[in-house]
Amino acid sequence: MSRKDRWSALRTRYVQSWHARRTASVAPAKGFVSSPEPRTIGSFARGRQLCAGNLMFAGHLIEARDADLWSLTPPDIAFIEETHGFGWLDDLAAVGDLPARDVAQRWLGAWVAAYGNGSGPGWTPDLTGRRIIRWIHHAIFLIGGVDKDSSKAFFASLSHQAAFLSKTWRMTLPGLPRFEALTGLIYAGLSLEGREELASPAIDALAQECAREISDQGGIPTRNPEELLEVFTLLIWAAMALRETGRTVPEAHQAAIERIAPTLRALRHADGGLARFHGGGKGVDGRLDLALAEAGIRKNADGLAMGFARLSAGRSTIIVDASSPPKGTASFNGHASTLAFELTSGRRPLIVNCGSGAFFGEDWRRAGRASPSHSVLSLEGYSSARLGRENARSGLRREMLADVPEEVPVEMSSAPDGLRFEGGHNGYVVTHGLTHARTLEVTFDGRGIVGEDLLIAIEKADQALFDARMNEAKLGGIPFHIRFHLHPDVDAAIDLGGAAVSLALKSGEIWVFRHEGEADMTLEPSVYLETGRLRPRATKQIVLTHRAMGYATRLRWSFAKAQETAIAVRDLARDEIQFEET
Repeated sequence: MSRKDRWSALRTRYVQSWHARRTASVAPAKGFVSSPEPRTIGSFARGRQLCAGNLMFAGHLIEARDADLWSLTPPDIAFIEETHGFGWLDDLAAVGDLPARDVAQRWLGAWVAAYGNGSGPGWTPDLTGRRIIRWIHHAIFLIGGVDKDSSKAFFASLSHQAAFLSKTWRMTLPGLPRFEALTGLIYAGLSLEGREELASPAIDALAQECAREISDQGGIPTRNPEELLEVFTLLIWAAMALRETGRTVPEAHQAAIERIAPTLRALRHADGGLARFHGGGKGVDGRLDLALAEAGIRKNADGLAMGFARLSAGRSTIIVDASSPPKGTASFNGHASTLAFELTSGRRPLIVNCGSGAFFGEDWRRAGRASPSHSVLSLEGYSSARLGRENARSGLRREMLADVPEEVPVEMSSAPDGLRFEGGHNGYVVTHGLTHARTLEVTFDGRGIVGEDLLIAIEKADQALFDARMNEAKLGGIPFHIRFHLHPDVDAAIDLGGAAVSLALKSGEIWVFRHEGEADMTLEPSVYLETGRLRPRATKQIVLTHRAMGYATRLRWSFAKAQETAIAVRDLARDEIQFEET
């Protein structure tokens, strides 16, 4: 990080700390004018674990029954952000009994005692906005049965945090952090007695952010589906709170909701989860369907949705990253995943990407961003986009993507017996003179998928660079791999004497993978990176390995459903949390 960046980070932190202390003397609200209904969804099982003293935050498990959460030594910044954001309140409220309420009230009271004066790491605008939303959502749960002094301290801290937000929300990064800060400020202005003056400026600012950050196609610059869902959820909550208090939702705010809903519907797999691209996971169970239901918008996306293509037929859904990766500061969590795809059959994921490794530390985060961690072709030792230098924005160190594919032509059309996707990118032109093109076809019944990957040197300059790379390899060819990462619940085995891979799903379906050509096919170890687990889950990947020997190299492959799910069999989801690798 440069000296200028370090100075900017220190200045931002100093100004925020100054406002956190200065606003501590604000007059406290005496109660609620209007308290929005609790809308956040928590995990009953996770709430039970918290009550039992199994405290898992940001991938770290600490066993400490009856402990003061704030007396624990935080392992890293992610742990701090997850605890100070109070998202765990959703899980305790999902349990909702007296022991869960006791834990919630103890931890909140201890936070006010330790940090209520404006000190500590939780005084950033985005964390404060997130915290205010949870406190107001679960206010009845938090202050029910407490004494007068505790209730007074609760409202005094809410008022303090709202005043802090009104001074600092502009210091947050555009995107999700700023949406969190402004939504929290709106909640405070609409709910706290005597703080009504905070609402109108925040409502106007949120509308301006909607117009600035939400594209005409309902996307955001980071192209992170889970982050888009979080933004959408915040906008839904803010709109519902406005209507419940007799206020009008600004036109730009409502228009953003109407643009995002079709995009999220296109990014939804058949199992109800989101496509996992660019740092996003599948999302909290049920949140996507609930948000879409609350929005009440039935429209489907036309063409690409935030740069993703969707093929849906029968019980199968395929979602393809069909656009250039995010750029600039939006690429902090961006992945080199152009033309990668995910495949889900019914409620069972089959082909996946490894996912975001941020939950498991910086090394895993970097590994998860590389092309080999996605179901796509990659040249050996290279990704379709490269990591650039570290930068800083609003005090955060950020490692951006560089040398991203700039040309990503895409065409969606009908095939004789199904749907066809065709796309290409120039991510390897600068390094090897090669363009990658991918074709995917799915039959109307969703039982058959055929793919083709092509590496081609198109222009004379590209061919000259390819020749130079071939000379460096002593005419041994340019090695490349096509990877198909499998979900951990898929049971895979080499079949037909090494000519195929059989893939058994827990639903009873059996798929068979085959390929044409001279490529070597292997079944190799892989990982599934999933937020909420202690460690990456072990899984497998199908790998096709070959060498590009000329200006055009083509490989064809297919997935075919050999056995359907029995009609009487239903996939049922369970609310569970696991603290060990399975």
